[in-house]
Amino acid sequence: MSKENIAVGLDIGTTKIVAVIGRKNEYGKLEVLGFGQAKSLGVAKGVVNNITQTITSIRDAVTLAEEASGLEIKDVVAGIAGQHIRSIQHTDYIIRHDLEEVIDESDIQSLVVQVQKLALLPGEEIIHILPQEYLIDGSSESKEPIGMAGLRLEANFHVVVGQASSIRNVGRCIKSANLNLHDLTLEPLASSDAVLSSDEKEAGVALIDIGGGTTDLAIFKDGIIRHTAVVPFGGNAITDDIKEGCSIIEKQAEALKVKFGSAWPSNNKENEIVAIPSFRGQDPKEISLKNLSLIIHARILEIIVMVFDEIKAYGYDEQRKKLIAGIVLTGGGAELKDIKLLVEYVTGLDTRIGYPQEHLAQDSPKQLAGPTYATAIGLLMRGLNQNSLASKKMQIEDELTQVSVNSVDQVESQNIESVSETQENQLNTTEVQTSNDVKTTKSSKSFLSGFVDKIKEFIDNAE
Repeated sequence: MSKENIAVGLDIGTTKIVAVIGRKNEYGKLEVLGFGQAKSLGVAKGVVNNITQTITSIRDAVTLAEEASGLEIKDVVAGIAGQHIRSIQHTDYIIRHDLEEVIDESDIQSLVVQVQKLALLPGEEIIHILPQEYLIDGSSESKEPIGMAGLRLEANFHVVVGQASSIRNVGRCIKSANLNLHDLTLEPLASSDAVLSSDEKEAGVALIDIGGGTTDLAIFKDGIIRHTAVVPFGGNAITDDIKEGCSIIEKQAEALKVKFGSAWPSNNKENEIVAIPSFRGQDPKEISLKNLSLIIHARILEIIVMVFDEIKAYGYDEQRKKLIAGIVLTGGGAELKDIKLLVEYVTGLDTRIGYPQEHLAQDSPKQLAGPTYATAIGLLMRGLNQNSLASKKMQIEDELTQVSVNSVDQVESQNIESVSETQENQLNTTEVQTSNDVKTTKSSKSFLSGFVDKIKEFIDNAE
C-alpha cells in the first residue's frame, strides 16, 4: 500500500480528539482505514491549556486509529480553532518592471511575501493568506492573473491570524506525541471542504460550525472565502447551563441535551417529565422537558445572534454579497433537535444541516457520516489532496529529468559516431561539426529546463 495515497486528519477539539486514516478508492470516495477518538482533556474553547493531557488524548486517539488500520501514523494534517483566531481584509501590490514578460508564479509569491510583512498585534502570527481577487494595472478583477501582462499587480487578501503561543502549543503537542505536523488548517475551512459544494460556494453560503468550545463561521461567495469569525461559545456552554439550571452533574446534563434537548421550546409540552437518578439514598430528580428546552433555547439563541451579527458585518444584504445558498450548519451542535428551525427564524435564510457522507465510501463507519466529524473528514481530504499534488509534481519532474538525460545521451552518442567516422584530413570540418553539436546539446538542456519550470509553475498554481 503506497504511503503517498494515505493521509491522516487530526481534529483537536474541545470535547474530543479524532484521528482518521484514509485514502481515495477507485471511485474517488474516501475509504476510511482507521478511526480513533478520545476525550479531549487539555483543551478549552479550542485552545490548548494543558500540554500533558492534550498529548495523552492525541496518543489515545492515534493508537485506536493505528490498531483499527494496522498502519503506523507519522504525518498528520491538524486543525486549529479557538477564540484567539481573527481575520483581516488586506490589499497589497507589487510593481513589475518588464511589460514583455507575463505574470507568473514568482510574481504571486512576491505579492504573498509582501503580505507577510503585515503589521499585527503583539504575539500574533499569520495562519493563512487567502487571495480573493487580483487587479492588473487597475483593470477589472481577475481570479487568475498568471499569463497576463501588466506592471502593477494588486490583490485583495483574506488573512487569518492567531496567537503564536496557541499555534506553537498545538505543534508541541503533536510533536510530543511522536507525530509530524504536515499541515495546519483553520478548522472551518476544513469543514467547508467536507460539507459544502462548489455551487454553494459560488452562489454564496455561510458555514456555521458549532463545536464544543467555539462556534466558527466561514462565508463564501463567488467560490472565494470572504469572511471568517469565531464565537467563544459552543455546545459545552449549553451543557453548563443545563447543569446549573437543573442542579445536576455534567455527565447527566450532556445526556439530557443529546437525548431530550430541543432548541424550540414550544415543541415540548408542560407535562413531559424525565427522571434523573440522584445521589445514593435520594429520590430521582424530575426535570421538565419544557424547562430543559427553555434553558437550551436561551443559550443557542445567544450564539446564533452573535454569528448573525458577523454575517451582517460581512454585508450579506448587499446585492453582490447575497448568500443565495443560505446557511449550512455542521459540528456537534448541528445535531441539536430543531436548531435548523431556530436558525431560519432568526436569520431569515434557508438553512440545512451539513453532512460529510457524500465523500465517504459505502463501507465507512456510520458515525463518521454525521456533522460531528465534518472537520476530521475535511482535514483528511486536505491531506489526500496535498499528497496527490506532491506525487504528480514529483512524477512529472522525474519524467522530464529522464527525458533530459536521454536527449543528452543521444546527442553525445551521435557526436562520438560522427568523430569516429571522420578522416584525419577532415579535422577542421569535424571541429566545426562538434561545435555545432555542443550548441545543440546546450539548447536542448535549456529548453527542457524551461519546460520543467513551466510545469512546476502550472502545478504550483493548481495548489
